Amino acid sequence: MSRAHRDIAELEPAELETLLADGGCEPFHARQIYRWIYRYGVADFGRMTDLSRALRARLQDQFVINTPRIVSDETSTDGTRKVALELADGRRIESVFIPDTPSMTFCVSTQVGCAMGCGFCLTGKMGLVRNLTAGEIAGQVRVLAAATGLLDQPFNIVLMGMGEPLHNYEHTMKALRMLHSEHGLAVSPRRVTLSTVGIVPGLERLAREPLMPNLAISLHATTEAQRTALVPPNKRYPLASILDACRQFPLKKRSRITFEYVMLDGVNDTADDARRLVRLLTGIKAKVNLIPLNPAPGIPYDRPSDERVNRFAQILADRYITVSVRKSRGRDIRAACGQLIVEGGSKKTAAQQMALLLH
Repeated sequence: MSRAHRDIAELEPAELETLLADGGCEPFHARQIYRWIYRYGVADFGRMTDLSRALRARLQDQFVINTPRIVSDETSTDGTRKVALELADGRRIESVFIPDTPSMTFCVSTQVGCAMGCGFCLTGKMGLVRNLTAGEIAGQVRVLAAATGLLDQPFNIVLMGMGEPLHNYEHTMKALRMLHSEHGLAVSPRRVTLSTVGIVPGLERLAREPLMPNLAISLHATTEAQRTALVPPNKRYPLASILDACRQFPLKKRSRITFEYVMLDGVNDTADDARRLVRLLTGIKAKVNLIPLNPAPGIPYDRPSDERVNRFAQILADRYITVSVRKSRGRDIRAACGQLIVEGGSKKTAAQQMALLLH
């Protein structure tokens, strides 16, 4: 995009100040614009009424504020909303609003598709189409907050939508900084959870971030062979290296790392699996989130019975592991965990194959 039409939705406040200073604007103008975009959900310079008419006209002529466009909005019987969003290049992604959890929660995507190829996840069937930009990641939150009337209310963000956040590290972290800005939505990192399959170099970088979200590890298995079959990146970053990175991860006094565990009937839901999981988490401040599979066409696994889920959970609890069983939300509109998919097919793209080799 040329400078004459630069997208200022991609900029952090300091970057916006620098850009506008070149045109003679004062720093407070940048802060005003940022507030309009984030706090008031306004992406039209003409409506930014505390700016002069001359400045609004100049901004309109030189810049754009790209905002994902809602193309469909479905509401589940349990109140969960799934929105399909169209990006500036016509690509589409899905985001989810989960009310009363007990806080309001936005589940946002970091990529169009995903390169990880987990065998129980529909998004992995798409392959990786492309990374989202920081503005597109933050833009989902802007759109969801405006659509749900939460622009001036606290909410949580989970980076658990389409894509692997640590596979799109730079844009993901920049988006979190943009959302954290006091001139915007001022989202505390304590209200953000980043979910990853365990890209070890990304975990090591995240451990050094001054703005650190809560961490969730998508574990799903208790042996190397089992996890490699379910989560292909395990070939490059095995369980042992991921858990070692977790043991070294800096945590605040009352914080824990969440380990997500999708339960597959007859695959990873046995009592032996539960006991191995207890051993694996030794020495880690951990809590386990059990997620009974959300079945879908094309996924070759079944959901375990409630009895098997409860037995697994009880074994963990008896050994003093904090454990919860995730209640599936939005299953009737395919908004539940692992069910987001908008385009692409089951064949791995060239980008997906390259990502698995490089990351």
